[in-house]
Formats: sequence, C-alpha cells, structure tokens
Amino acid sequence: MPQTNPNRFDPVQQAADMLELGVCYYPEQWPRAKWEEDARRMVELGLAWVRIGEFAWAHIEPRPGEFHWKSMDEAVDVLGKAGLKVILGTPTAAPPKWLVDRHPDILPVDVKGVVRKFGARRHYCFSSRRYRIEAARIVEAMAARYGANPFVHAWQTDNEYGDHDTIHSYSDEARRAFREWLAARYGTIEALNQAWGTSFWAMHYNGFDEIDLPNNLVEEPSPTHLVDYMRFSSDQVKSFNKAQVDIIRRHSPGRPVTHNFMSQNTDFNHYKVGEDIDVASWDVYPMGGLLNGRLSAEDKARYLRVGDPDQTAFNHDLYRAVGRGRVWVMEQQPGPVNWAAHNQAPADGMVRLWTWLAYAHGVDMVSYFRWRQAPFAQEQFHAGLLLPDSETDQGYLEVAQVIEEMKRIPRGEAREKAKVAIVLDYESRFATRALPQGRGYAGAAIALDWYSAVARLGVDVDIIGQHSDLAGYALVLAPDLVIVDPDFVARLKASDAKILFGPRSGSKTRDMHIPENLPPRPLCDLIDLRVTRVESLPDFHDERVLHGNSSYPVGTWRETVCTGETVLATFEGAYRNGSPALVGNEKARYLATLPQGEFLLKLIGEALAWAGVETLPDLGDLRVARRGRLHFAFNYGPAPAAVPAKPGATFLVGESLLAPADVAIWTVD
Repeated sequence: MPQTNPNRFDPVQQAADMLELGVCYYPEQWPRAKWEEDARRMVELGLAWVRIGEFAWAHIEPRPGEFHWKSMDEAVDVLGKAGLKVILGTPTAAPPKWLVDRHPDILPVDVKGVVRKFGARRHYCFSSRRYRIEAARIVEAMAARYGANPFVHAWQTDNEYGDHDTIHSYSDEARRAFREWLAARYGTIEALNQAWGTSFWAMHYNGFDEIDLPNNLVEEPSPTHLVDYMRFSSDQVKSFNKAQVDIIRRHSPGRPVTHNFMSQNTDFNHYKVGEDIDVASWDVYPMGGLLNGRLSAEDKARYLRVGDPDQTAFNHDLYRAVGRGRVWVMEQQPGPVNWAAHNQAPADGMVRLWTWLAYAHGVDMVSYFRWRQAPFAQEQFHAGLLLPDSETDQGYLEVAQVIEEMKRIPRGEAREKAKVAIVLDYESRFATRALPQGRGYAGAAIALDWYSAVARLGVDVDIIGQHSDLAGYALVLAPDLVIVDPDFVARLKASDAKILFGPRSGSKTRDMHIPENLPPRPLCDLIDLRVTRVESLPDFHDERVLHGNSSYPVGTWRETVCTGETVLATFEGAYRNGSPALVGNEKARYLATLPQGEFLLKLIGEALAWAGVETLPDLGDLRVARRGRLHFAFNYGPAPAAVPAKPGATFLVGESLLAPADVAIWTVD
C-alpha cells in the first residue's frame, strides 16, 4: 500500500540491494582518544552501520534539564565522517537515577507486588503518566538535535521491549490505566461482569473502580480478567512506542524507525507495534535460545555450539512479517554471552553461518553486538568483535570472511513469498497462558515444532497473523489458533489454501468462553467437527495414535471429537479406542492431539503433498532456504552433509559437500 504519511520512510525505494553489516557501539564507555581509531577499523572491516545511544540518557542529561550534548555530537560526527551510517537509539530503556529519585512512581512493580528498583535497565512502568511525559521530553530533545543530521540514517525506539519480564507491571499507575482501558472496552460494568463470568465464585463488580490487577490472588483469576490484562499491557507498549515514533517522524522525516524485538517473546502483540515502525529488527542470541528452548536434553547436547537449527530462522520469518517485509538484525551474537544459565561459545563458523542465514530469510542488515568486549560492569563475559584489549576475536574474523564472500553474490535478490504459512496469533498465546490446562502446554514450542518439520522437508515458510494477506499460499498451518477471527475464517474459505489446524483451534471466544455449540465453532464453515472433551496427560502416560498401519506416540494432549468428516487417524488403547485423532476434508484438517517427532514430520509431509507443495527428503541437520535466484544450505550437524543442489548449480560460496557449521550458496541456470 502507498505511504500516506509524507514523513514516513519509503521501504521500497530505500531497501538495500545487498546485505549490509553493522555493529553496536558505546562511545561513552571508551576514552575519547579511541573513537577515531574504532571508526576507522569498523570501516576498514567493511561495516556500514553503527548503533549508538540507547543507554545514554544519564550522559546526555546528567541532572534535570541540564543537557550535555558535546560527547554525543562528537560521536555522531566521528562515526559519520568515517563513512558509517548511524542508528540512533532513544535512551528510554534506562531512565537516570535522578529521575527515579524525583518520581519513584515510574518504577515497575513485579507480580508479587514488589517495586523493581534502579540499578540495571528497563526500570519503568509503561503505564506511568510521569514516565511517558519524561520519555517524550528526552526523545523530543534528541530528535530535534539529530533529526536532520546527515550522519543519522535511522532510529531505534527504546531497547528490547519485554526483556527481563518488564511488560507486565502491577503498580498503582498500571491499576489506574487498566481500569480506564476496561471502561473503554466494555462501556458498562454489566458488560464486563458478563464477559468475565463474575457470577462464578461471587466475583461480581459494582464499578470499574473496584477492579484490581490479576496478581497475588488465592487462586487463579478469571481467565478473561487475565487475558484482558495481557491485552491492556500489550496496548500500553504500542501507545508508548507510537508516541516516540511520532516525535521522530516530525523531526527526522524519511528516515526509518525500528525497534529491536526479542526472540520467542509473546508478552505483547508485535504485529501492532510493527504497524507504527518502518523496519522490524530483533536480537539474535542462539546459544542462550538453545538452553532456554524447546529441545530435549539429548538434542541440546547435540546442538550445544550451533543452536537450535530452527529457532533463529523462525524469528527471522516472524519479524519479516512484523516489519511488513523489512527486517534487520540489531544484535547478532558474536561469541559467548553472559546472561544465560550457561554460556557456551559457538563453534567456529557459526557467526558467519548466522549472518548468511539472516540474509537467506530476508534480513537486509545484520549488526553485531558489540564492537569491543567491555572489561567492566554486568556484561564483562559478553564477547564482542574485539577483545577488551582491542585485539580481534573470532567473530571479527568471520565477519571479514562474510564481507569477502559478499563480493561473489549478485545484488538485488529479494526473498519471495513462500507457499506455506504458519499462523502466530498473540491473543491465542495470551489465552493458553491464562488457561494452559496442563503444565506441559507451550504454544511457542508447539509452533516451532511444526515450523521445524516443514524446514526439515526443505520448504520455506512465512509467519502470518490473522490480518495477513492469504493470496499465494498453498498450505496454511495453524498449530495453536485458540481465538479465531470470523473474518480470517471467511478469507481462508475464499482462498486457494488448504489448512491444517492443531488442537485447541477455535476453542475460545474473544471473551475466553467456550463457544456455543462447542469448539471449534468458528471453524464450522471449513470443517464439520465438535470437541466434546479435552484432556491434558502426564509425561509418564504413553498415548498412541494409529495412522495407516503404523502406531505412533503422541504428546500430552487429547481431545474427543464428533465429526462427519473422513477420519485419517485414530487413538489407540483401552480408553475409547478408535476415537478420531485426525479428521479432514478437501479443504481443512483438524488434529485432536499434539504429534511429535517422527509422527509430526509424517503428518506435515502429508499435508504438504496434499497441498501440492514440493518437498525434499528429510534433511536431518541440514537446512535450506531461497532468496530470489540464490539457494542456501546450512549444516548444523557434527558431520559433513551433501547439499541438495540440482544439476547445473553454480556454487558462489561453499561446495556440494558441506562441512559442519558451514554455508553453501548457489544459483541454478
């Protein structure tokens, strides 16, 4: 769609035609005498971008109203004159101590009701009226000073919304704002009582001013109360971010605005925040992501130094959707970090692999965190491209290799729309957090398992929301679409896509009620089905499904369904043997369980064939992707692997037998 705001960045005209690289830099942390040398070395390496400023508030304004711009002016000037494009971060992720002392009500409150103090970062509540005023004031001052600066080419708002569980605050200011949000949503307290089901346990409210936040209760709150609180908190992030974007656009028209999102965070609706920015960016830390992630202990050991083969790619595809086609990496891990439970070093070659993986999945710029390892403070063990003594580290060498390889790659290749889409819906994630119905249920892990099955079969994927355009998709996968928009169902029905729904799909209304006539009622135009019973099962139970002539173990979820559709798989065992586990018709299929491993791979392969999508044999530890004419292969395994290149392939990087932690890039005439 055409841009309607003349101050807004034009992503079509200003897209890079080749991968660009950058680095995060903190001039305030280094002697002034180092700046020119650092800038020169960045340019000599081949870097084009540098991000600064996102934690600089106390340096810019050390006392209330006393602005010290000299250091920031010089930093922008030194970096820009060296030939680097500056990304300037607004410093609102770290309000200064004097501001906290003056206005302690800006501090967030945790779920136990304890105030989270000054001394690190992200110590603010999104609902604080005072903090919103102060944040707008510092952003206005920065944007007015640097908005027209020829060396400032882009802006980043704040830093990592959601880091350290900072979306949900339980402060007095949050309670006030939540009550206002509820009054606007429901209009009358009677409507809220009906939606929240307050006749249960005598939870009736006589006015919005009686409503509290859903923490420190004897038992769980109404699930609608909790989901509404999550929606409210998400909307607070959007409005906070938009206020900064609007200020930047007034003073710095035509320059892209981004925010650096985080991996696997669904505390707020990223699509909604993405509506107000020009480029989505995110921070890529595969080592910590592996240890905190979905894989078994055995697989974590296998991938200890390379990361989950699919988690990083999934997030590239997600944020490409959040940015409406434009995505950057703002922080790429260049070595071991400091913040995970354990902090292993990546295998040699992985920084290079992650860089090319980003480009293969549509990323236009990769920025490494950070230029030089800090010898002080909290992140002393966090590697940079340089060691603390300014000697080059392994990441630097791999970036240099990427820059040499870029010379062999044709310019102007764009990531094309995939044939397969996976639906990620944030309100559905809120719903399963409010009503998990089993400790083992994790929507993020389920979606990533489905994504991984598609990737192992060599097929590119788009991540979409219910708002997304469905044209061109042959297969839509909805692993955890709990709250379904009727318009989305209508557009699915009108599309050419076939659809595979996971369990729980359509199981809750927007008010978090069971639909009339039972789930998945919103999907009745697509599939004839009623779910009459839901079970979550312990890990020690061996639930199995018969598919064809083979029996497969399945996960800890089982639904009892009544259907007029064709039964494609059935549950086995003494309990309701033969009950449908997979049903479908020519348009849609529904799973009544959570398949895993071999069975999930088989079902996804059958769904791809059903939709007419060409696949490869199971790639195992290898992953492939395509960007325009360019084909990519990435080896996450411990042994060499054959690249699935067709005859006539011309290798631009690597070769047909790919070593561990290695990359191949080729074209086919």
